[in-house]
Parts: sequence; C-alpha cells; structure tokens
Amino acid sequence: MQVTVETTVAAPLAEVWRAYTTPADIVQWNAASSDWHTTRAEVDLREGGAFSSHMEAKDGSQGFDFAGTYTRVEPERLIEYAFGGRHARVTFTETPDGVRVRVTFDPETSFPIEQQRAGWQAILDHFARHVAAH
Repeated sequence: MQVTVETTVAAPLAEVWRAYTTPADIVQWNAASSDWHTTRAEVDLREGGAFSSHMEAKDGSQGFDFAGTYTRVEPERLIEYAFGGRHARVTFTETPDGVRVRVTFDPETSFPIEQQRAGWQAILDHFARHVAAH
C-alpha cells in the first residue's frame, strides 16, 4: 500500500519546481515541525543522480539522513526516486488554483501509516508556505 499527500501552491510552475529541487530552498522548508530542521541538502537532479538531506532536531538530540537515487525526472512534471528500499513519486500539475504537488510513497514498517502520512503532509504544507512567502 502506498500513501499519498498533496498540496496546491499558488505560484508559477517554474517557481514551484525550483523551490522543490534547489538545496538552498530545501533547507528552508524540509521539516515536519518547528523543532526540526534540515541542515544540509544535496541534489543531483537527473536519472541515476543522488540526493541527500540531513534532518535533525534543533536541540541536536537526534537526526538522520534522508537519501536516495532519482529513477525518473521529467522537468516541471515528475520526479521518481528510490530510498532505503522504498520508492516515491512526486507530480507537479498546473490547476486553476496553482500547482498541485502530489507525493506518493511507500511507507516504512517502523511507524504507523497515519503518523507517516501526517509527517509527510506537514513537510509538504511547510513547502507550500515557503513558496508563498517568496
């Protein structure tokens, strides 16, 4: 079973794509809550290219790397990637209200699915607020 989260961003497609794929932006929005942050991000946005983000609690008590490999990239339309034996798909679709960003991912087995859905949704909501603020 896969999990899907989505948001609509009231901004031009090129701006949404750039903010989603640029390390300088990723470190500003890639957190599920205000007590976490991303301290670094690396992106080689091409099929076979690698990505990595280091996420940690702001108090330094815990952290982890979220890393993987891009398996399919269609600029301003689609990103698919593999990470830790799982897969995710991100689509960017223009709508009358803005760009719908939909992320579908394979959940892990360590945490309840609803907790994972809430975390990924919170990150996506943070992303939408970041783009709207810029």
